[in-house]
Amino acid sequence: MPRTKARLEGGIRIGDLMSVMLLARVYPLAKVNEILSSTGRQGARERDLPAVLMVYYSMALGLYMRESYEEVLRCVFEAYNWMVGASKTVRIASRSAISRARDRLGDAPVRELYRQLVGPIATRGTAGAWFRRWRVVSLDGSTLDVADTEANEREFGRPGVSRGAGSAFPKLRMCSLVETGTHCLFGAVAAPYSTGEKTMARDVVAHLTPGMLCLADRNFYGFQLWAKAAATGADLLWRVTHNLTLTCTQKLPDGSYLAGIYPSVKDRRRGENGMTVRVVAYGVRIPGQHRSEEFLLITTITDHNEAPAIELARLYEERWEIETTLDEFKTHLRGRGIVLRSKTPAGVYQEFWGLLLAHHAIRCVMHDAALTHEIDPDRLSFVHAASAIRRKLPMFLAIPPSEVQTAEVAV
Repeated sequence: MPRTKARLEGGIRIGDLMSVMLLARVYPLAKVNEILSSTGRQGARERDLPAVLMVYYSMALGLYMRESYEEVLRCVFEAYNWMVGASKTVRIASRSAISRARDRLGDAPVRELYRQLVGPIATRGTAGAWFRRWRVVSLDGSTLDVADTEANEREFGRPGVSRGAGSAFPKLRMCSLVETGTHCLFGAVAAPYSTGEKTMARDVVAHLTPGMLCLADRNFYGFQLWAKAAATGADLLWRVTHNLTLTCTQKLPDGSYLAGIYPSVKDRRRGENGMTVRVVAYGVRIPGQHRSEEFLLITTITDHNEAPAIELARLYEERWEIETTLDEFKTHLRGRGIVLRSKTPAGVYQEFWGLLLAHHAIRCVMHDAALTHEIDPDRLSFVHAASAIRRKLPMFLAIPPSEVQTAEVAV
């Protein structure tokens, strides 16, 4: 979909400015400057498009996926000038100048901002975020279409199709954790399409911490990945395939049982190098059909008193929250049928991290609203929240000018 002539409906309004102010509230200027310094992206001289402005611009592109580069820049300019004071006013740039500024920035500062500031946000008062003593998170992956250029195809590749050379667009693959109660995507990694989700998950599970309970589908199970995830101190509840050998070593009163998992058939036969897991098996009747789908779960929670089998079976349904989250990210924020617009791999990665940061900012606002009204964040509409943040965000969410005029701006 061409966006070179797309304009913000009705021109820039105060709500559009406040959208950018929200980004500065969630991602403070001082922190952005610190990351620009640590990644070596501070410019040696004053430029028309300062590096700090371009960081916020990369996030604003995620809020306004359907608008052109220039229209989004107009919105960011107005907010930026207000934030840093009239003496720092910068000029509207051409499309080529925007591209050069994005190239200078690269993706490292935006990726590092995500890595340092995006994580679980639920408090003990957040409804739907906890199972007993555990913070519930899920692991999953997805893909995003990127602009069809030679550079992007070389970097990302594209899936094959039954007819023809491949899909319409190259694809970026992502893998991430999500805090199921707040839909915050954290610990994400991005790679070319040919990189498998289980390979990417090795880096993602490093973001698990003690006190979390991680849910995952059967496509992710492998002994090495399970062992790495369990070594973080988090607890795990993963679905596995029925061809995984799980020999009962102890039956438990709730219908679950203990079994061993091993890195190889040889280790299993010798009973060496294994790990003890608890197995929960159950069936779910499929509506409108005379059959049930069988589920086989394994968990690190071996004490049935801490988490009865029937509660774990019900909890596993929460894994589908990550599908809802990815739909928010890919459809409602990015826009159905919208392709990541960047024509170079570095630009694609920058745009991807900016989109994640924009999604997280919206989810922070929704979480604050849910806490204020003491409701489950799931009861709030992401589509409505995104629209409000784009157009009608209240002034109290903005950073007062007095707080930002004293901040040193990296250029």
